[in-house]
Amino acid sequence: MAAIEYTGFTDAQSVNNSKRDNFLYKDISLYFTRNPVTSDVATVTDIQDIKRAVRHIVLLNPGEKPFHPEIGTGVRAALFQPFSAPLKALLSSRIEDQLRKYEPRVQVTGVSFIDGDNAQLMDNNTLHCKIEFNVRNAPQQTEEVNIFLQRIR
Repeated sequence: MAAIEYTGFTDAQSVNNSKRDNFLYKDISLYFTRNPVTSDVATVTDIQDIKRAVRHIVLLNPGEKPFHPEIGTGVRAALFQPFSAPLKALLSSRIEDQLRKYEPRVQVTGVSFIDGDNAQLMDNNTLHCKIEFNVRNAPQQTEEVNIFLQRIR
């Protein structure tokens, strides 16, 4: 009987011809849709997962995440303030800081805002935030997340 040597890798992990890291980012879909093949909860992978995480961190207000009051940008609270250049600079630095601390998969390249006063098609109660970033596994590819906020009160 021949001795079997176990290496700690399965066949799929040891033979990977991908140009990227062999780690796949994967999470469940928050819409809880059903996967038609497995009848399990659908998943989101790679760029979709990273974009969703970036959006989630940006939309959190400080104190909303249980046991972590330091996480949050306060972007939604800015809808009720006069949107000036110093406020834009403060929010963009908060966004960059939070993503640097809590989303290690991305490297932020730019944060820009278009408020309702400057946009022709938007009213005064909206804010458009555009976040551009590179994924650390694929630094040559720039991705962006657009977040539209609207004041309803």
